[in-house]
Amino acid sequence: MVEMFAAENGLKGDPRLQAISNAIRGVCSSGEKTGIMFQDITTLLLDHKAFKNTVDIFVDRYKDMNISVVAGVEARGFMFGPTIALAIGAKFVPLRKPKKLPGEVIAEAYELEYGSDCLEMHVGAVEAGERAIVIDDLVATGGTLSAAISLL
Repeated sequence: MVEMFAAENGLKGDPRLQAISNAIRGVCSSGEKTGIMFQDITTLLLDHKAFKNTVDIFVDRYKDMNISVVAGVEARGFMFGPTIALAIGAKFVPLRKPKKLPGEVIAEAYELEYGSDCLEMHVGAVEAGERAIVIDDLVATGGTLSAAISLL
């Protein structure tokens, strides 16, 4: 998977990618869906160099793309999103689970492989014409990402 990402993003031979991959722990699910291998990024966060390299790769990719909004999906999008936003000169917009944001919000419901959920965003957090990226920790069925895009 690392090789495919590297080739698709002009990072072939970049030693940072292997170090990042080595810092992420695989964990076999024992919850609702057993037998699924999850990638645990908490071990990446413990390795300051791998964490910095991860952020640097995002920043290098988006710094010259006129991104004005970095939206982070609760909760792991909050770990990377604000740092990336600061580095590229964009604002950070949290996309949260229901009833977590104070004030007026808009909501978008979505389906998951095991049920449904909802994301909320502050009204007025994003203006027409702004360019945004969404930071989340995974894409499974795409429901969360689709809801985030609809909110934005």
